Amino acid sequence: MKKKIKHFTRKIKYNVLNPFLFRHIKLGVKCSVKWYGNSYGGFYLIPNLLKKDSIIYSFGIGEDISFDKDIIDVHHCHVYGFDPTPKSIDWCKKNKLPNKFHFNDFGISDKTGIMKFHLPKNKNHVSGSLIHQKHVSVDNTVEVKMKSFRDILSHFNHNKLAVLKMDIEGSEYNVIEGVLNANIQIDQIAIELHERFFDNGKEKSIQLITTLNNHGYEVSGISPLYEEISFVRKEALSEVL
Repeated sequence: MKKKIKHFTRKIKYNVLNPFLFRHIKLGVKCSVKWYGNSYGGFYLIPNLLKKDSIIYSFGIGEDISFDKDIIDVHHCHVYGFDPTPKSIDWCKKNKLPNKFHFNDFGISDKTGIMKFHLPKNKNHVSGSLIHQKHVSVDNTVEVKMKSFRDILSHFNHNKLAVLKMDIEGSEYNVIEGVLNANIQIDQIAIELHERFFDNGKEKSIQLITTLNNHGYEVSGISPLYEEISFVRKEALSEVL
């Protein structure tokens, strides 16, 4: 819990002290949303788009499945979790996971293969990254299994997702094109934006949001810290309004 509080406090300091940094993130639609998960690992979703047979992909587990557990508890659907981080894999092995939570020890990338994964500089932290950014080490790396989004879909033979959630420490900017070009229906996409990791982070986020807009998605939920951003496919939203 102490690790979560420190991480959350660091995010608050960055966002609250820079209130004008986030004018580029604004709601695109007004709809009823619900917060799933704790304040550290949660996202807003539109509950009316979730059903018992819904399939959820959750990339970036760390040591917190509050988001995934809330969805399972409320909607009784299956959640597929992914994380190649050694600490996350170890945590999932040691803890009793919900029956409908299916953990996988590989992550998402723009291609499939064994890749160099940077571990956090602070050894008390969990989250590593494929991207070399200021919170991970240059030299302290491990090799991990990664798959492209298309290969992950093929692996499970899924042809529709209710939710795709990504908290992947800066790699979201590299994989979003592959996700959107995979020719699969995804009703909601929830992303933690890590623009604070990059000098040009704002530009990266603007490009990501624009790309999603161009593929028919609008911002449906924004966390108080302007990092956990949820998008809805406009055609899916029209079915429940």
